[in-house]
Amino acid sequence: MSLDKPYKNIPGTTIFDADMASKGFHLNQFCMSLMKAPNREKFKADERAYLDEWPMTEEQKQAVLARDYNAMMKTGGNIYFLAKIFSSDGLSFQFAAATMTGMSQQDYAQMMLDGGRNVNSPLNMEGAENGQD
Repeated sequence: MSLDKPYKNIPGTTIFDADMASKGFHLNQFCMSLMKAPNREKFKADERAYLDEWPMTEEQKQAVLARDYNAMMKTGGNIYFLAKIFSSDGLSFQFAAATMTGMSQQDYAQMMLDGGRNVNSPLNMEGAENGQD
């Protein structure tokens, strides 16, 4: 039984807490496996076969295959572990963050240089309405 979580419905935000850590344990362990070159090579050679070695949910596996970082976070992925995936793909943290907001990397970088998103921006509310929290 989980505790009351007043932070659960913050628009545009996924909170990684103990429940999410439990939900994403195998997804995050898979991500950590990518720290070793032989595992990255095995994953790149046949992503689905490598994912099937992990007791993740089908939803988690499909999110990895689609490189849908928002879906991975919803299923318990921690962004610091997920970084192993986009790093294995040769992508920057900034690029991955931009894809999570639906922005180009250049637009995302400029937004951050300008001080970040306004909490009342339509982008924040749109993400919440589309279940991207």
